[in-house]
Amino acid sequence: MTKERIGFIGVGLMGHGMAKNLVTKGWPLTVMGHRNRAPVENLVALGAVEAKTPREMAAQVDVVVLCVTGSPQVQALFEGPDGLRAAGRPLLVIDCSTSDPSVTLKLAAALAADGITLIDAPLGRTPAEAEAGTLDVMAGGSDEAFARAAPILNAFAGKVVHTGPTGSGHTMKLLNNFLSMGYAALYAEALMIADKTGITDKTFDSVIRGGRMDCGFYQTFSKWFLDKDPEAHKFTLSNAFKDTTYLASLSNALGSGNPVGAAVRNSFGLAVGLGHGDEYVPKLVDIVRKANRG
Repeated sequence: MTKERIGFIGVGLMGHGMAKNLVTKGWPLTVMGHRNRAPVENLVALGAVEAKTPREMAAQVDVVVLCVTGSPQVQALFEGPDGLRAAGRPLLVIDCSTSDPSVTLKLAAALAADGITLIDAPLGRTPAEAEAGTLDVMAGGSDEAFARAAPILNAFAGKVVHTGPTGSGHTMKLLNNFLSMGYAALYAEALMIADKTGITDKTFDSVIRGGRMDCGFYQTFSKWFLDKDPEAHKFTLSNAFKDTTYLASLSNALGSGNPVGAAVRNSFGLAVGLGHGDEYVPKLVDIVRKANRG
């Protein structure tokens, strides 16, 4: 079977590993860089070609994969004389960012008028799994669009779930991140109280590890407070704040109360407000501890 030509925008922490899996598994790949040239040059060395603008990319591919920060960045890629829409081609666009579902639905409807099909396919797990090709993907879109996207998604994922219509992937991703960031906030506060009462991190871990409160998230999160491994859980506090803010927006649109979500969001809002937005989520332990010293 002839592989479709793939464009990839956003070859950062997650995107580089995803794009690398595509090009090394035989997909014709065009990439577009941003600030960091190293991943682009690595992918070009592996056989990818580089496009300078979204429009240039759209003119030479069949499918575009987006792995950028969120809704504003996704929307911007379609706009203006150099945007994806300007090429005037019927593309399949796979949005792997974590975005606001309401924005995704509006954008998908607008793009459909131009013959562009948008599906949302946000990611679970970390850059290590992106490199290994074992990410989790939550994909929202029609059955036809999902069937077309599935072989591409399977090139960098170990688990792909069709969550339902367009927008459902981003909704499920927000729920997933609410749970994971909720764990982060809980662990950070628990570790702060443990520290103030003389319970060491090692003792805390000895009780949690292997018990019912252990999980894959804890195992990467704990590498910071146990081993000071800064690379163990590469997801920024600003992204955590963004995603919990999107969840709050969704809950408001549904007319639903989410008091636990508000508390979790406030934990990350405090961290970002104190200037720690570019640091990774496990640093929340240190931030909460410092805020409670007296």
